Amino acid sequence: MIKIMIVDDHAIVREGLKQIVRQTDDMEVVAEAENGSDMLKILQEKTFDIVLLDISIPGRNGIDYLKDVKQLKPDLPVLILSMHPEEQFAMRALTAGAAGYLTKKSASRELIAAIRKVADGRKYVSPEFADKILMELDKDAEKPPHKRLSDREFEVMRGIASGKTISEIAEGLNLSVQTISTYRSRILDKMNLKTSAELTYYAIKNGLVE
Repeated sequence: MIKIMIVDDHAIVREGLKQIVRQTDDMEVVAEAENGSDMLKILQEKTFDIVLLDISIPGRNGIDYLKDVKQLKPDLPVLILSMHPEEQFAMRALTAGAAGYLTKKSASRELIAAIRKVADGRKYVSPEFADKILMELDKDAEKPPHKRLSDREFEVMRGIASGKTISEIAEGLNLSVQTISTYRSRILDKMNLKTSAELTYYAIKNGLVE
């Protein structure tokens, strides 16, 4: 029996996932959490075969929480669930240690197949994204500007593009205002942009913010 933990801040999403799992006879949801802090506490107390983690849970971003999970339990597979398209976030999640990436638009049967594959110690991405990865490996084209950013820079960029102030971003990431300002300058430089307005336009155009 595959023991699953669901981490999502929306109760209706958690219930929907549990309904899907109940249709199987080889897996069960044994715990759930609505934020990253609760997830980490539960992980210290119980054992699971796989974690289904929403990349957009409250508090620190999902990639940071993913790294916490891998540090706490390196061998525990984490399947990322997200509203964001694979081409924008999947590679960052996989690089950070995720065993797979699945959008919430995916069919129920795809979720079940992904859980089984990841629980078996393998990686999962959709066939379409796997093809895109192979195509990118064959290309010599320069990566989009946002692909040059580190995970932290990427998160700060999304905060700026979402309309948050430097102070709000600093508080959310538990960093100083000066540090966030330094990140902002570095981001603009890497992306060859001059203002936060240009950054916001780029992020919206490329689907990097909700």
